[in-house]
Amino acid sequence: MGLHNSSHAASNHEDVDVVIVGAGLSGLIAARELHKKGQRVHILEARATTGGRMIRQTTITGAVIDLGGQWGGATHHRFQALVDELNIKTFPSYYDGKGVLLWDGKRVEADLAKEPSNKVLFFEDEQIGQPADQITKAKSAMQAFRAIAASIDPDRPWTAPNAVELDRTTIRAWCDNNSESRLSDFELEWLSVVGGSGGFDPWDASILHLAWTQAVAPQDEGPEAWLLNGAAGQVAERLTNELRPFIHLNSPVHGIDQNAVGVTVHVGDDQQIQAKSAIVAIPPPLRNKITFKPDLPAEMRAFLQRSPMGSMIKVFAIYPSAFWRGQNLNGFAVGNLKTLKLTADSSLPSGTPGILAAFVTASEAVAFQQMTAAKQRQAVLDDLVAYWGPEAGLPEELIIHNWNQEAWSTGAFTSFVSPGAWTTYGQQWQQSHGRVHWAGTEASSRWPGYFEGAIEAGIQAANKATLHVNP
Repeated sequence: MGLHNSSHAASNHEDVDVVIVGAGLSGLIAARELHKKGQRVHILEARATTGGRMIRQTTITGAVIDLGGQWGGATHHRFQALVDELNIKTFPSYYDGKGVLLWDGKRVEADLAKEPSNKVLFFEDEQIGQPADQITKAKSAMQAFRAIAASIDPDRPWTAPNAVELDRTTIRAWCDNNSESRLSDFELEWLSVVGGSGGFDPWDASILHLAWTQAVAPQDEGPEAWLLNGAAGQVAERLTNELRPFIHLNSPVHGIDQNAVGVTVHVGDDQQIQAKSAIVAIPPPLRNKITFKPDLPAEMRAFLQRSPMGSMIKVFAIYPSAFWRGQNLNGFAVGNLKTLKLTADSSLPSGTPGILAAFVTASEAVAFQQMTAAKQRQAVLDDLVAYWGPEAGLPEELIIHNWNQEAWSTGAFTSFVSPGAWTTYGQQWQQSHGRVHWAGTEASSRWPGYFEGAIEAGIQAANKATLHVNP
C-alpha cells in the first residue's frame, strides 16, 4: 500500500517554499498544513511507500491490521479530529470482562482498575492475588514515581526538581532505592519496555526520562481507547492521495545546506532542490545520516547520538473468532513471561475474526530476532497459551513484524534518551537549526510515540516553516 513512483521524479534546482523530509504521518501533516496555506511543498521519502510507521496490511484471512501504531487515545484530540475529517469510522477498544495477569507462573483473571489509586499492574489491587504488604509497597513506589512525573515540564524536563540526580539514576537503580516490591519494579519495567514510549530496558534510561514519558504521554489517560475500522494505516494512505503530486519516493536525503535566504536539499546522486526552509520528519537517529551545512550544534548532535530507537517487534495472532470474549475475558494480558509482556484485543466489535496484538520488546526483542523462525513462532505460541489457554495456540495466522530491521525506522515506537542526556544536552531537543525544523512523533512534547504526537509535531513544524516563507 502507499504511493509508488520513480526516484527521479525530483528535478534539479526545483524551487519550492518548503521541502519535507519523510512521508510518515508527521511529514504528511506538515505538508498538508502548508499546502492549505497555499505554499509549494516537496515531500521526499526514502522508502518505496509512504506512511512510515503508520502502515496497514491485509492478511491471508482478510483481516486488516496495523503493522505499526494502531490506537487512538481518550485525549488524542488532533488525531480524532483528523479521523473525523477523513470520515473514517472508529470503535472502542474491547475492555469488557476481565483481563489476565500472569505473575511468576500464576494466572489470575482480574478487572482492569478504574481508578489509578486502586491500580497495580493495571488491575484492581484486591483481585491480583498478591500479599497485601507487597501491594501496599508497590502502590507507595508508584505514588513516588507519579510525583516525579507531575513535577516535570513536558517541554523542559531538565528543569525538574533534582533533575540532574534523577537523570543520572537509571530506572533499575531508582527501583533498588525506592521500590520494596517486585510488583512496582515490574510496573516501572513495563512502562519502559512496553508503555507508549517503550522499547528500552530499565538500565537503558534514567528515571527522569521515564517520568517525562508519563508527563507527556500518561498511561493513566487511556491512550489505547479506540481503533479505526479498516485500520489506522488508511489515514496515511488518504493523506498520500491528497498530496500525491508533491510526493517523491525512493528519495533519501543526504545533505541540507542553508544560507541567509534558503536551503538546498541534496537527494540521491545528483539532485538538488531549492526551498526557503526544510522540515525533517524522521526519527532522531536517522537525522545523523544527513550532512548539514552549517553543521548542527555539537550539543544537538550529541543529543541525537544519545537518542536511539526502542527495540520493538509486533505480533498478531488471528483466530476465527475472539474466543476469549465468550469466557468473559477482554484479551488484555500482562505478565512477567519471557517473550510477550502484553496482549490486547484488536478485533472488530463483532469479534470475527479474533485478533490479538502483542509485543516482544527491548533486549528480549534483540534475543528473539536472532532465533530461527520456528523457534520464534513457538516462543510466541507458548506465551499466548499461557495467557489464554490451548485455543490460543492454534491461530489461523501468526504475523511477526520486526521494526528493528526497518532501515528507515531502526526501531519503534519512538526514541528514548540515555542517562544524563536530558540535563546535559536536552536544551537542544526541539530547537530549529536555522531554516531547518524538526517533526516526527519524537519531536513533540505532547503524546510523543503516538499518532497524536506525530500530528502535533507536524503542525508545529509547519507553523515555524511558514515564518521563513512569509517573514
